Amino acid sequence: MQTRLLGNSGLEVSAIGLGCMGISYAYGPAMDKAAAIQLIRAAFDSGVTLFDTAEAYGPFTNETLLGEALAPFREQIVIATKFGFKNGDVAQGLDSRPENIRAVAEASLKRLNTDCIDLFYQHRVDPNVPIEEVAGTVKALIAEGKVKHFGLSEAGVKTIRRAHAVQPVAALQSEYSLWWREPESDLIPVLEELGIGFVPFSPLGKGFLTGAIDDSTTFGEDDFRNKVPRFSEENRRANAQLVQVIGQIADGKGATRAQIALAWLLARKPWIVPIPGTTKLHRLEENNGAANIVLSAADLGAIESALQQIQIVGDRYPAHLQQNVGR
Repeated sequence: MQTRLLGNSGLEVSAIGLGCMGISYAYGPAMDKAAAIQLIRAAFDSGVTLFDTAEAYGPFTNETLLGEALAPFREQIVIATKFGFKNGDVAQGLDSRPENIRAVAEASLKRLNTDCIDLFYQHRVDPNVPIEEVAGTVKALIAEGKVKHFGLSEAGVKTIRRAHAVQPVAALQSEYSLWWREPESDLIPVLEELGIGFVPFSPLGKGFLTGAIDDSTTFGEDDFRNKVPRFSEENRRANAQLVQVIGQIADGKGATRAQIALAWLLARKPWIVPIPGTTKLHRLEENNGAANIVLSAADLGAIESALQQIQIVGDRYPAHLQQNVGR
């Protein structure tokens, strides 16, 4: 697989990474451990070098799993993890106090079975802790050799600028896809200006853009999508037109909907690295195949024209989580 540089940081990773959250958390029961390790190692064998996790995924179990799965080739890959919740539990609220950042770093190093975190993200901006203190704490961890690069997740442009002035931000992680294009208005221009890489999560719209989900799909009780307004039955029915359009373009290219959605992201900027997640080997292979698809200017123009005729409905988060985004 081709590689990309995340902005001006010098951090080189595969053009497509692997988002590991769903292996342990949020989309139903956790995978069987042996199957999960097989999937993660298959990703490496296919050229993936960026693996994304967080203490909150589980909590904690996802980091431990990656630590074991990636140990044989630790020096050949990049592990990104995150801090920012009390006791690693989203339900307990935010906590980016310097002492907590340090505690998370030490605990994550042990769970990941490594002596350095390649990319350490603040999971969500904490309004109770100045971002300068957060950036300064990570800067100190970098000086101590425990962290290599600093990242932010779901941060707004003012926070990004303030953090970057203290410690250069290597990457921003936020949602971005064919059905969530808000980053194009403010975020992407600022990232380009400052030389910060962009790591889109949910690049396949939490599975919706693959065409595998329609208005009749039911989710398990512990599936996060049950709480997402955009995944209500009514909104799924309304948004089906987008999937149809992607399907038409995919058929013309001999590709799948997922591959077109990922190839579109790769074509936006050379410093964008999407991190689709999956629990299935055949989906992993499909997603990674997107790196070989080249969309021409005509293809991109056709997609843009089609999208202008579609209005996507439904919020991407429930209200209590939306308040933590874009600060």
